[in-house]
Amino acid sequence: MSNRLAHAQSLYLRKHADNPVDWWPWCEEALATARREGKPIFLSIGYSSCHWCTVMEGEAFSNATIAAYLNEHFLPIKVDREERPDIDSIYMQALQMMVGQGGWPLNIFLSPDDLVPFYGGTYFPPEQKYGRPGFLQVLHALRQYFDTETEKLTAVKAEILKNLQQSATLPASEDLSQELFERGVGLCAQVLAPTDNGTRFPMMPYALAALRGGRFNILGETQPDSLEVCQQRGLDLTLGGIFDHVGGGFHRYTVDPTWTVPHFEKMLYDNGQIVEYLAELWSLGLHEPAFERAIALTKTWLQREMTSPAGYFYAAQDADSFVTPDDAEPEEGAFYVWSYAELQQTLSEDELNALGEDFTMSVAGNFEGKNVLQRRQPGPLLDTTETALATLFHSRYGAASNSLNTFPPARDNQAAKTQPWAGRIPAVTDTKMIVAWNSLMISGLARVAAVWGDLPAYDMATQAASFILQQQWVAGRLHRLNYEGQPSVLAQSEDYALLIKALLDLHQAAYHWPDAAPQVDWLQKAIAVQTEFDNWLWSDELAGYYNTASDASDSLLVRERTYQDSAVPAANGIAIANLVKLSLLTGDLTYLDRTEKGLQAFGAVMAQIPRACPSLFTALDWFRHATLVRTSADKIAALVAQYTPTAVFLADADLPTSAVGMVCEGLYCKAPATDWEMLRSQLETSQQRPS
Repeated sequence: MSNRLAHAQSLYLRKHADNPVDWWPWCEEALATARREGKPIFLSIGYSSCHWCTVMEGEAFSNATIAAYLNEHFLPIKVDREERPDIDSIYMQALQMMVGQGGWPLNIFLSPDDLVPFYGGTYFPPEQKYGRPGFLQVLHALRQYFDTETEKLTAVKAEILKNLQQSATLPASEDLSQELFERGVGLCAQVLAPTDNGTRFPMMPYALAALRGGRFNILGETQPDSLEVCQQRGLDLTLGGIFDHVGGGFHRYTVDPTWTVPHFEKMLYDNGQIVEYLAELWSLGLHEPAFERAIALTKTWLQREMTSPAGYFYAAQDADSFVTPDDAEPEEGAFYVWSYAELQQTLSEDELNALGEDFTMSVAGNFEGKNVLQRRQPGPLLDTTETALATLFHSRYGAASNSLNTFPPARDNQAAKTQPWAGRIPAVTDTKMIVAWNSLMISGLARVAAVWGDLPAYDMATQAASFILQQQWVAGRLHRLNYEGQPSVLAQSEDYALLIKALLDLHQAAYHWPDAAPQVDWLQKAIAVQTEFDNWLWSDELAGYYNTASDASDSLLVRERTYQDSAVPAANGIAIANLVKLSLLTGDLTYLDRTEKGLQAFGAVMAQIPRACPSLFTALDWFRHATLVRTSADKIAALVAQYTPTAVFLADADLPTSAVGMVCEGLYCKAPATDWEMLRSQLETSQQRPS
C-alpha cells in the first residue's frame, strides 16, 4: 500500500511511495502532528540520482521491522533537496557541526517542538557493517535518549542552535582590498592543485575563480601556477573517465585521484559549469582539441537526452541502470561501461586497436571487471578511434549518433524496464525543471555561443530562458521548479541569482548577431528579475541575500544567506557580481552601492575562510576591476569572444567623433580609442590593473 508520497511531484519522493515507512512530506501538518504526538522527527533528505539514497531506500526504508519501529516512535519526513535547498542547507550545516562531515542521504533527528536537531548521519545500513551501526539499533538508542536524557538533550540542542544562529549572522568587514582578492584566488588554485588522495569533484566555482587569478601572476615560486592548474583541470575533465566519451556529458565526480572511475550520475548543474569553464579556457587561447570535442558532445547529449519538448533542460540522470528487464535492482554504471569481451565483439580489429591507442582498456578492466574509457593523452583522436566510439554509441543506443536526434527519457524504474529500447536500458532521467540549474546550462551555452559564434548553442540557451520567462511566474512571483508544465515552489536566492546571470550572459552573446532582430531584450528582463529579487530576498539589516523570501521562511530554524560554494556556486557570490554588471550596463549606481554593502557583509568570511567562498572572490574581482566597453554592435562579437573576465560590452551609436569605442574603468572612462588596436590595448590593460 502506498504512503503519502504516492502523489508527490518529486521523482525522489515518489521513489519512496511504496516503502512501509509512513512518510510525510515537509509541511505544516506534519510538523503539527509531531508536536501534538510528542514524537521526534526523523528527517531524511536526498535526491533522485543519489546512489546511496537509492541503496538506503532499498535496504532500510523497505525493511518492515525498521519501518514499524520508525512509524511508532518517530514522525518520518522526506525532503527532496533539489526542491528545498534551504531546508537541506540548514540541516546539512547542523550535521557537519555534529559529526564533522556531511553528505547524502542526510538523515537527521529533530525535536518536534522547535525543530532543532540532536543527532544525525548519512547512510545507515540495515544491520551493523562498514563500521556503521545498524539503523534499527540507532533508532532504539535515539528514542531512549530522547525520552530519558532530557537535560543532556537540551544542552546539545542549545549548542547546535547557537552555532546555527551565529553562522547566519556574520561579522562585516570593510577590507575589500586587492590583497584580499589575490589571496583568495591564489587559495582557489591551491584547492585545484593535484594531490594523491581523495575523490575528484569538478569544483567549478574554484576553477573559474582561479582562472581569474592567472592574469595577475600572483603566486609565488612555491605555489602552483594558476593558469597551469586551471589548464590541467580542463584536461582532467575532458580526458578522464568523468566524461562520457561515447555519448557526451560529464558525470558528477570520480572516486579516485586519477580521474578514472566516476560516480556515474549526470547532473545538469555540473555540465553547465563545465561547458562554461572549457569555453573560458578556449577564449584564453588554450585551444586544446579535447576541450572542443567535449563541448560538442555535451551539446548533442543535452539536445538528445536532456531537453524537453518545451525547450527547458531536465535535471539529472541516475548512476544506476538495469542490465536486463528481469533484474530486481539496477547496477551502478551499467549503461556506460564495457567488458573487454564486449569491446572485442562490438568493434572490428582495427577499431579495437585504435581505441587501445587512445584510451585505457584491459581484460581485467578498471571498474568491477568492466572498462571506463579514459583517454591516454590530449590532442585530436585518430579517425579510426572516432569510428570505434561511433560503433560503441550505436551499440549503446541502438542507433547511429547522427540519426538519433532525440532519445526519450526513462522517467522511472518501471518505464526503464518496460520500454522497448533498441540498445541498452538507460538510467532514469529526472525530468523536472529547476530554474537555477537551467540557468547554469544557459550560461554555459551562452559562453560557447560568444566564444565560437555558435548559433545552435545560442538557440538552445534562448529556448530554455524563454520557457522560464514565460512559464515560471505565478501571481507575479518566480517559481523554482516545473513538473510537466506545472510551476512549483517559490524561487530561492540561487534561482534568482543564476537566472539574472544567464540573462546577462545571453545579452552579451547576442552581439554575435547584431543584425538579427532581438526576440527578447535580455538586459531588461534581467533588470526586472533583479527588482523582484531585491524586493523579496535582500537583507536591509545585514546586507546580502537570504536563501528564501520573507514570506516563505516561517518553518525554518534560521534564515540563511548562503556564501559557501558547493557543487553549485553560492547565491550571494553570483548575485553580487550581477550587481556590478548591471551598474555598468545601466549606469545606475544604486546597484554599485548594494554591491559594496554585500561584499562588506561577507568581508570577514572572505578574510577568515577564503577557501569556502570562491564565488565571492569572483564578485570582488568584478567590484575592483569592472570594465565597460562602448563600441559599435558589429565590433563587439570579436571582443566578447576573448577572455575578459570583468568586462561587459554595450552597443553605442553616439560615440565621440572619430572614436571606435570607449573603455571605462569603474567610475571613469579612458580617452576615446581612435582605432581598433588602441581599443583592444586599453581593454587588455584594464583587465590587468591592480586596483
